[in-house]
Amino acid sequence: MSFGARIKARGVQLLLGRVISRVHQDLRFTDIPARTETLRVDTGAGPVDCTVYRPPTTTPTPAPVYVNFHGGGFVVARPEQDDHICRYIAATAGCVVVNVDYSVAPQRVFPTAVTQAYDVVAWVVENGEAHDWDGSRVAVGGHSAGANLTAGVCRTARARGTFTPRLQIIDSAPLDQVADPATKRSPLAKPLLSPQIMRIFTAAYVPDPADLADPLVSPGLADDLAGLPPALVITAENDRLRDEGDAYAKALAAAGVPVTHRVFEGVDHYFTHTGPVPAGKEAIDLMATSLRTALDAAVPDVA
Repeated sequence: MSFGARIKARGVQLLLGRVISRVHQDLRFTDIPARTETLRVDTGAGPVDCTVYRPPTTTPTPAPVYVNFHGGGFVVARPEQDDHICRYIAATAGCVVVNVDYSVAPQRVFPTAVTQAYDVVAWVVENGEAHDWDGSRVAVGGHSAGANLTAGVCRTARARGTFTPRLQIIDSAPLDQVADPATKRSPLAKPLLSPQIMRIFTAAYVPDPADLADPLVSPGLADDLAGLPPALVITAENDRLRDEGDAYAKALAAAGVPVTHRVFEGVDHYFTHTGPVPAGKEAIDLMATSLRTALDAAVPDVA
């Protein structure tokens, strides 16, 4: 990584991190109590802290699990930005939510974050009895960069034959890191994501250009999507990342993957955090209800 790329990424962390991770006050769901604890998980790329949100005490145990990966361009490390989503999902979907504080660039570059993401989910699957959750009923999901990591987790699990998430939630994901961000258009004059900041994110996370087409970096460019878990793909009409999200949903469906794809009109990237509030609440509720259905469904026996 060049010195200039590192300095720019550190500048984003120090100067813009709090702004990037700000959540609209009317989307914080502070009326929903959060029962949380912190766990540290050892992974092949170092230890990772996770905040565990427990569902209401009336929920039958052991409850299923949703593993959440926050956004921030692979550069901003603020998992608390997803507190509102985690507490709503735990309460509404009746599941344990594990919010993952994965390592970010420029301090740690690809494939650190995706290695940690996969290893945390594998640990969740394997350690259900010790933590009073059902490791056989697991879903994964994320927002922006976290949605990219979600796709990587599902690809890795399929390749290794280790576990199959009941659902993957892909919300406003960067799925093509090869294309120049300037070619990614928005109807807005000044959308949230500028080509400049997108280039900073990519250069920090993937310093070797040879890795940009790796399916774990650009899952939207992969042509081997069959056998991936069912997906809920959320895109925003005014988001520069909308087209690649729409294309990924279509490609998954063409490969035989069950897909629910919802385009939210009149909103930009990260609207689940910044609003408009009605659309943000509707999208978060869609995640929760989709998770409840997927995690509660019986898995048919395979002869």
